[in-house]
Amino acid sequence: MFTSVLMIEKALTSADVEFVTSLHGDEEVSFHVLLQPRGDQADRLLRAIDDVALGELDEVARERDVPEGEAARPFGEQALEVSLQALQAAGSSAEGRLIEDHPLDALKGLVDEVGADEVIVLTDPHYVEEFFHRDWASRARHKVGVPVLKLFSHSKV
Repeated sequence: MFTSVLMIEKALTSADVEFVTSLHGDEEVSFHVLLQPRGDQADRLLRAIDDVALGELDEVARERDVPEGEAARPFGEQALEVSLQALQAAGSSAEGRLIEDHPLDALKGLVDEVGADEVIVLTDPHYVEEFFHRDWASRARHKVGVPVLKLFSHSKV
């Protein structure tokens, strides 16, 4: 069985689930999902700049209304549960956990713990962080010791 650690920041869409579950053809895949609710790691200014870069000016005004930190935890728990159920419904083994802080340390620990074959980072575009190679995937490539695949979420939830 192929083991993938899937790092996400929101609930998977049906298109996301179909995409990640079909990456390895007919081979069975076991997913270990890490989800970090919005918090201090997702600086509001950087998100606003990304929204402007994507032409989503309405989103810029709504950034301050999005729960962060401890207030985002219930949303994160729900997003994780929805994602795990969707992966399981697609026929994959899936378990997961929320990341409290230090996402790359949690990622490295989980990769080692489960003997992962790869890491898949599935997020919305984060242009500022990507430009400076400070996004999760870029930083993970130097830390986890397995291939890291970076994918963009198919749609906003």
